[in-house]
Amino acid sequence: MKQNIKLAVLLLLGAILSACTAEQQQTNHLPTNESTAAEYDQRISPAPTAGIHTDAPVEDTLSEATPVLEEAVLTQPLYRMNKSYRFEPIDASVQNKVVLLTFDDGPKDEAVLTSILDTLDKHHAKAIFFVNGYRVKQNPELLKLIDARGQTVGNHSFDHINLKNEPNEVVEQQIGDVQNEIEELIGKKPLFFRPPYGSGGDIVKEAAKNHGMLYMTWSNGSLDWDKSAKDKPDEVIRNVLEQLHPGANILMHELKWTADALDELLATLESKGYGFIDPASIEINL
Repeated sequence: MKQNIKLAVLLLLGAILSACTAEQQQTNHLPTNESTAAEYDQRISPAPTAGIHTDAPVEDTLSEATPVLEEAVLTQPLYRMNKSYRFEPIDASVQNKVVLLTFDDGPKDEAVLTSILDTLDKHHAKAIFFVNGYRVKQNPELLKLIDARGQTVGNHSFDHINLKNEPNEVVEQQIGDVQNEIEELIGKKPLFFRPPYGSGGDIVKEAAKNHGMLYMTWSNGSLDWDKSAKDKPDEVIRNVLEQLHPGANILMHELKWTADALDELLATLESKGYGFIDPASIEINL
């Protein structure tokens, strides 16, 4: 009888020891600190993405935010204009071997303008199109085309008259009317002003400043307007290259022979190591 009792006690103790061993083994698989506990919980039930309250896939939400970041980078001023109307890097780390492309006296010819825009796109280049108010009034759809193609519109006065000796009220009308006209068509006012013939005194400069525009002429003239270059794309290219310098502010016009010259001109500039200034990266220091 005593042997049976001892046997029963031994069996009971064995069962208890087995249960304790199993519980200890299960406990060993649990996290031992707060950090691993969080990882453990995440493996079991992944947490939703913080701050995103949408049924859309996470990658879709992130991709929608990306353009905003890119735009913020692009709009940081990288270049400032000096007194010679040339452009210099604001920071030493920024490329200085660059040029600003500009086209005056449009918009007037859809075929020529489209050719220029296509060539700019081909070379991933941006430019300022300095427009006249009377031409915008004649061709509002061409102004919208410039803007739609991602290029910058500048103010070149309404009637393309020499403003240097004009009274205040005429200067204000010639500049202000173009600002209002352009804003009505594309929803924004120009930030850049170039006086016709590069001629403007203190009154003109002050008026441009009052309208929030950076006043500029140029530092490299293609002479595409001169009869010596008419219908001669090679002459336009030669004129630009002869005056080439880092930070050049290149003056061109909306002309067929300029459009015909543009692809080779930009390719040559690139082969010489030049890049093209995005007007959005110019500091508007008034």
